[in-house]
Amino acid sequence: MTKKLLLLSTILCLLACAIPMQAAKTAKADLIDAKGTPVGTATFSQGAHGVQLELKAFNLPPGIHGFHIHSVGKCEPPDFKSAGPHFNPEGKQHGWDNPQGHHVGDLENLKVGQDGKASSRFRIMGATLGEGPKSLFHEGGTSVVIHEKPDDGKTDPAGNAGARIVCGVITR
Repeated sequence: MTKKLLLLSTILCLLACAIPMQAAKTAKADLIDAKGTPVGTATFSQGAHGVQLELKAFNLPPGIHGFHIHSVGKCEPPDFKSAGPHFNPEGKQHGWDNPQGHHVGDLENLKVGQDGKASSRFRIMGATLGEGPKSLFHEGGTSVVIHEKPDDGKTDPAGNAGARIVCGVITR
């Protein structure tokens, strides 16, 4: 009976430890514009081949906008240059159309409707919410940035996407 009780206790302890580990596989970014006004949220969850990102935003300029993960977890308005360059742990060139590969932080362009709203899902291939060099939680953190113009998909380092108009620090 003692062995069964010990085994049951061990299993319960392992399950209790696994629940917080599962919860750590999500993240969030509260998005602000250049005036510091909230304009939406981005939520992140660990997927099998990268991180899933779901964005819901409002009060944005209509049109197509560059959208990236940046390598510093800082969003100081009005220009958000504090967010640093694109998240690029593999040292690649910019853009999905670049034959030398793309930054891990390169995402598809974001479409904002005439009502100023955007609701999209993206996959950040190769990124992780866990540990390691491709973690969005590396020392210094990461942020998500929306640019004023579309990303051309090839021009290094940022796709000629123009000024940074929205930013959000990615947190657990």
